Amino acid sequence: MRYIFFLLLIVTTARAQQTKSLNNQYFNQPVAEDSVVIFAEGTISDQFGNRDMAISPNGDEMFYTLQSSNGVVNAILYSKKINGKWTAPEVAPFSGLYSDMEPAFSPDGSKLYFSSNRPLSGAGKRKDYDIWFVTKDDGAWINPQNMGVPVNSDKNEYYASVTKSGNIYFTRAVENRDEDIMICRLENNQYQPAESLPDEINSTADEFNAFVDPDEKFILFSVYGKADDLGGGDIYISKKDSNGKWLAAYNLGNKVNSTVLDYCPYITPDKKYFFFTSNRSNLKIPFSQRQTLQNLHAVLNAALNGSDNIYWMRADEIIDR
Repeated sequence: MRYIFFLLLIVTTARAQQTKSLNNQYFNQPVAEDSVVIFAEGTISDQFGNRDMAISPNGDEMFYTLQSSNGVVNAILYSKKINGKWTAPEVAPFSGLYSDMEPAFSPDGSKLYFSSNRPLSGAGKRKDYDIWFVTKDDGAWINPQNMGVPVNSDKNEYYASVTKSGNIYFTRAVENRDEDIMICRLENNQYQPAESLPDEINSTADEFNAFVDPDEKFILFSVYGKADDLGGGDIYISKKDSNGKWLAAYNLGNKVNSTVLDYCPYITPDKKYFFFTSNRSNLKIPFSQRQTLQNLHAVLNAALNGSDNIYWMRADEIIDR
């Protein structure tokens, strides 16, 4: 009995330490399970629009986008883990002047990509949205650089996802369609002209905001306008077969998607957790009783007021099924 007691004590202590480690890794949150929950409610997910997520490969930095309800204001926020504790979110050093959104790390963590409408140089006229990147100097992400052609064009480019091969995937409008998921392949250290991904992924519907596995074995992306859309836009997945061909994408279903817009998919570098953005709400009209102005302010200042927020769950529920 004494042996069993000590064995249980060791197992319980190990699990507690593992849970504490994961909590610290993911902004001190309870470990995500097999169902969707809001992420860091009141700290990251709050009454404002908060969307897309990027965590550094070594797990000590987190970036995401603060967006106004009309989409005019976009700023990239960040938090850093120092001595095991996450700092309060603040505007990233390279953001806060123009409209910046959709941060994404390179697999090795040396670059942070994002979309911005900032001018190409100095105080010039603002441009359409391009893919930019920053590098770290003395611990700070600075010196924004435009990716240039062929990644960028005279159209908007959004939601970069860079793989271990150096290939970059992103969203761009195409002729006679809405938006497609594009790829610029890196060959001989040069990016090749952008191509739309095949019909197993793109369609006449609006495909956008793709996260591509760094090993390019699967892709998660947002779609609006397909027949099996649960409402407002859903997240789909496609995997590659043994020959490297993309298989037909399928809807992740109501375990993830809802009757409102669900988008901005992201898998953590350790492939343990799946993040996405949704503007789902717990508001139900009519109310059960007449509301005072104070009550209405409280409702509208809560996270689940219909603004975008970030949700998460275990990734194996998505990529292993």
